[in-house]
Amino acid sequence: MREPPVSGLVLTGGGARAAYQIGVLKAVTQIRRDCQCAAHNPFAVITGTSAGAINAAALACRADDFDAAVQTLIDTWSHFHAEQVYRVDSLGVIRTGARWLTMLSIGWLLAKWRRAGPRSLLDNSPLRELLSQLVPLHRLRQVMEGGHLQALAVSASGYGSGLHVTFYDALADIVPWNRSQRVSVAQSITIDHLLASSAIPFVFPAVPLGLKGKREYFGDGSMRQSSPISPAVHLGAERILVVGAGRMHEPALPFEARIGSDEYPNLAQIAGHALSNIFLDALAVDIERLQRVNRTLSLLSPEARSRSGLRAIEVLVIAPSQRLDDIAARHLGSLPPWIRTLLRGVGVSGRGQGARGAALASYLMFEAPYTQELMALGETDTMNRRDEVAQFFGWNRRHRPRGSDHPQAPYSHTEHLELDDEDREPTRAASPR
Repeated sequence: MREPPVSGLVLTGGGARAAYQIGVLKAVTQIRRDCQCAAHNPFAVITGTSAGAINAAALACRADDFDAAVQTLIDTWSHFHAEQVYRVDSLGVIRTGARWLTMLSIGWLLAKWRRAGPRSLLDNSPLRELLSQLVPLHRLRQVMEGGHLQALAVSASGYGSGLHVTFYDALADIVPWNRSQRVSVAQSITIDHLLASSAIPFVFPAVPLGLKGKREYFGDGSMRQSSPISPAVHLGAERILVVGAGRMHEPALPFEARIGSDEYPNLAQIAGHALSNIFLDALAVDIERLQRVNRTLSLLSPEARSRSGLRAIEVLVIAPSQRLDDIAARHLGSLPPWIRTLLRGVGVSGRGQGARGAALASYLMFEAPYTQELMALGETDTMNRRDEVAQFFGWNRRHRPRGSDHPQAPYSHTEHLELDDEDREPTRAASPR
């Protein structure tokens, strides 16, 4: 009997938007239970970037009890407060954010103090303490040796070299892969790796990491990440669940209907647009690349495909069916007062439909009302595709779950990412990448 394919999980970046991933994982565990399948870790390979790296590491270190690992993340994200990630008190904001904005505006007057200048908009020192509790990295090797996990990888971007680096820890002896502007390094994952991978540019400070006997400062792994799915493929995954942190497609509206305001964009709007480019666009491009390769391979004969040295990779992508910027706009008031004041200084204002700069806030809103809504959206989006998920994992649907009409939230419309124009089966794409 053929062994089931090795399953991989790819969790992308997006700051507070990563709460959506927890809703997806909650639904996946529920679908598995509905199918009466064994309660074990369904992902032998787990990779993540930015906040997705934190979620990935938390899952990997508890892979011997996957349901409990998911529940730990549910509990954390359901009761989140921004003060667990960055300082929200007046002194903390003044020392970093206020001084950073001052340096940005009149830095030429303060050149002699440049050595003492703030390194980021926010001080994320509280995050280290949270990670020490949430991610028991000392268990990682034990979990792998117990057969519950094959590999964990997190990615970061080197500010000095300009390289996108994937740090991985695996049980097998995997040869590092090198591609244009992206490399891999076999290395034990530490808290510093997670802090570096999630260091949103300008917002959080860069983190020094050891690399080939030298030290380099690293920032968010979503920067210069041209192929988010690649690490999972290189680590042996044959089918991959990818969880995005932003909509993959916008509604098919006429061009004129999508034109925005004629007001000049403020700093917050520009920053939000730049972050969306960093966090969201690479995944969509990578999926499109997989589609093209898939179509090309379909034109080859079986003999030609076998000679190519490429293997098929099955990919299922679950991404938000709603604009997370719009959800963030409804929750701007949940941010701590000093953070609201700081964000107003760069142009975040209003609430709801009239809000400006909500995209920037959507990455920083580590507050329960917002993260709970994103988790609910992730759960609903996934349950609406329960048959696809069950088929992806090979879980037989022995019975429909109790209350088969899953409760729908007001924002329950699901936008399916069509991975193949000819059918709605998950795409098979080529490897190596």
